[in-house]
This record gives sequence, structure tokens and C-alpha cells, in this order.
Amino acid sequence: MAGAFALTLGSVRGITMLIRSDRRFLILGDVVVRDRHIHHFVPGIVLGLGAGGTAIAVRTKEIDRWLALPFGAGAALIFDEAAVLLQLEDVYWSEEGVLSVQLSFAALAMLASLALAVRLLRRGESSVLHGDDRVPLKT
Repeated sequence: MAGAFALTLGSVRGITMLIRSDRRFLILGDVVVRDRHIHHFVPGIVLGLGAGGTAIAVRTKEIDRWLALPFGAGAALIFDEAAVLLQLEDVYWSEEGVLSVQLSFAALAMLASLALAVRLLRRGESSVLHGDDRVPLKT
């Protein structure tokens, strides 16, 4: 999830810079529906809710690992436009838009810290759990 978040965040920032510079690269451009600009937090919400809802409905560890990818990507799309959501106006490239970058980096740091904490806790799990096939590590 953290990897998908970081990759999506970097990609969407780069793509929006290309769009803003008026250099067309392949088919990249603003999404407009009936004179209304569709911000990328909209597909982020769809991705996040779809992946999260599927994970809750299916409840299979093998699928959950794969659903973490679109969930992380959707979260990055939402966090990247957090300032737009909070201000309720397009402040993406303004001074107030820096809030999105700050929140995105904070979320990424929290995801990375959580991943490290889970890994460390699971590592020590075998030394404290007692069961049929689990014996404490000898020191």
C-alpha cells in the first residue's frame, strides 16, 4: 500500500506538471465533463472505496494483498488534492496547495512507520507465542 501510494503520488504530480506546462504528452490532459473539470480525487475516491469495500466483502488474505495496491493509489489521489477538498476551490498550484504535499508526505511517513512497526512486531511474535508448533527462541 505504501509503495502504491508513493508511486501514484509521484506520478500524478508529474502528470499534472506536464498538463499545466501545456506540453501534451500522448493523451494526457484535463478531464472535463460538460464544462466541469473533474479533479483526480474523484477517481481516488472510487478506487479507495472499491478496493476497501471489496476487501471487506471478500475477506481473503491473498486478495487483500493485491487490493492494497488500488487502495494506496486511491488514497494518494485523494491526499494529493487535500487542499482542494479543504478550501473547496482550485488551490492546487497556489501557496495554499502546499498543504496537499505536506499532508501526503505525512501520510506516506505514517504508512512507512506502520509497515515497519508491523514487521518488527511480527518478528518478535514467535518468541512470545506458545502453542503446539511454536516454541520460544533460545537465547
